[in-house]
Amino acid sequence: MKAVAVKSGEQGFALIVAILCLLVMSALALVLMIGNTLNRGLAGNDQRMRQSLNIAEAGVGEATSRISHQDVAMDPLDPKDVCQIFNVVAGSVPVLGVDSTALATAQPAGAYLNYTTAGRSGDELTLAWKKNAAGTAVMRYDPAINPHVNTTSGVPIYVVSSTGRVGNVRRTIVSEVIQKPFTANIRAGLAASVPIQFLGNAYICGFNHSASTPDDDGKNGRALTMASPDPTHCLDNEIGGTNLPGAWSTGSVTGGGAAGASGSPAPFQENQAGFYAGPWDAIGMSAADYYAWVGPPTTSPPNYNGIVNYDNNATTQDQSSALALHSVSGEGMLYVDGDLTCNAGFTYRGLLYVEGDLKINGQAWVLGGVIVRGKTTLKANGGMTILYSADAITQALSKYGGQFVTLSWREK
Repeated sequence: MKAVAVKSGEQGFALIVAILCLLVMSALALVLMIGNTLNRGLAGNDQRMRQSLNIAEAGVGEATSRISHQDVAMDPLDPKDVCQIFNVVAGSVPVLGVDSTALATAQPAGAYLNYTTAGRSGDELTLAWKKNAAGTAVMRYDPAINPHVNTTSGVPIYVVSSTGRVGNVRRTIVSEVIQKPFTANIRAGLAASVPIQFLGNAYICGFNHSASTPDDDGKNGRALTMASPDPTHCLDNEIGGTNLPGAWSTGSVTGGGAAGASGSPAPFQENQAGFYAGPWDAIGMSAADYYAWVGPPTTSPPNYNGIVNYDNNATTQDQSSALALHSVSGEGMLYVDGDLTCNAGFTYRGLLYVEGDLKINGQAWVLGGVIVRGKTTLKANGGMTILYSADAITQALSKYGGQFVTLSWREK
């Protein structure tokens, strides 16, 4: 076979083509490597972004949980009040300024999620009040009025700021939350399914009062004019809205008059129909939902702050228990499946529902509402004072009801 001679110029050209092909392939390989590296970096950054957002949401979860467990002592009358939660153990929280409270995280030590920091850094888990434009009042949410968000009535609005951090990635959530409001079905300051008899200097006011009404206000009845407020009268703390009779009964009301009761459209209403089937009627629930919400009965609650189901057995509405309270203060809802005796020094904010008889001995003061099914005539005697307050009932039930509503959620 005859060999083909290759000229030196052709050999040089082939070498150049081979080198160019090698350069192109190398460039393609480099581009693929760089792309792969970028994709891995983007994927990692995207993962960190998602993780930091999840961590920030976990911070909002701790904040609402701490509110629900009454750990957050913020005053709804102080728009400047702030609470901050730090990633430290109890006893090691930073010192904050006036109107600020510091708490240690509830997370297990050594397993902290980075939705807050150990010191003051700008990334602390923070709870504050939603304020009006001037910063002088706490904004509230009331589903019964328009606009719902206002400065007068309803439950206060918390603003939770939580920053999740993973590496150099940080995402901040700002969420406005409220404790779920309860719409109470209240007929009067005192509603009973037995006759009511006013004795002594007892006083019941059905005009709607502010939830911030001070203790013992109204013990001398209703002031005559707003121009002359008196801490022992209640007119200066009336906020209007839905006013009710002072007393309401399916039987007679005797001795009420202008001295013992006041309200609208009348100081009292007697011989009425339609008493409550049970406490669930008063707070807009079904019986099944109510018993699931109120929890098991007890005869030894640790205190009377919260939702208390006082009963001596598992038989509902048999009026069998008896509870006597001496110099006790409380708030929330107290349900007694039996008789309740309130002795001197009893102060309560919220809703009392008594299946048996209510007896008052000495000074007793309630801001909110009282419902008594009763067995015999209810005697409003001694220094008994009841001031109706829709806000006091709503706020007390919401505070201890353990449910939250998110009004807004945004990433800062």
